[in-house]
Amino acid sequence: MDVTSTPSVDHAFDSLFGRFGRLDHAVNCAGINCAAVPLGAGDEDDFDRTLAVNLKGVWRCLRREVAQMASQPEGGSVVNVASAAGLVGYPHAAPYVASKHGVVGLTKAAALDYARHGVRVNAVCPGAVDTPMLAARAAAEPGLIEAMRRHHPTGRLVTVEEVTSAVLWLCSPGATSVTGIALPVDGGAVAR
Repeated sequence: MDVTSTPSVDHAFDSLFGRFGRLDHAVNCAGINCAAVPLGAGDEDDFDRTLAVNLKGVWRCLRREVAQMASQPEGGSVVNVASAAGLVGYPHAAPYVASKHGVVGLTKAAALDYARHGVRVNAVCPGAVDTPMLAARAAAEPGLIEAMRRHHPTGRLVTVEEVTSAVLWLCSPGATSVTGIALPVDGGAVAR
């Protein structure tokens, strides 16, 4: 689906609910980077595009997910993928930081709105993860990967498997009393 299009999102969820009749777990993980420039040099179109995918795309999906889960006796669990940049500031990334702070806030608000319905809403906040999106950015910014490794007290990038493990735990029966958190999976970066 195209998370920047309400008709596309609604069509996808209508099809999903029509086929399965329920939704137990959901992970909202669409995201893009913004141009790496200081705030004053930023472009309005870049800002709008970043928020359209990273924040409003999560909102479009989340509203459909929690409504469905709240209608089910068993509720459900949603995990939004935010970022360590949703917990602290980073230079030259204002649109990205704003979008990910927004995802954390949206997560907390939804958790409070739907907790009594048995719906848990949490976020994971990865640091620099070894993904194709990071590799593409690093190709244009020599030295970026090494700088990100140094930023993590562990001295390495986060793996996709580590983020996946956190998501799976948040969806598991072991986390049934956990809602409204923003869980850093960042090699200790935000602990500084």
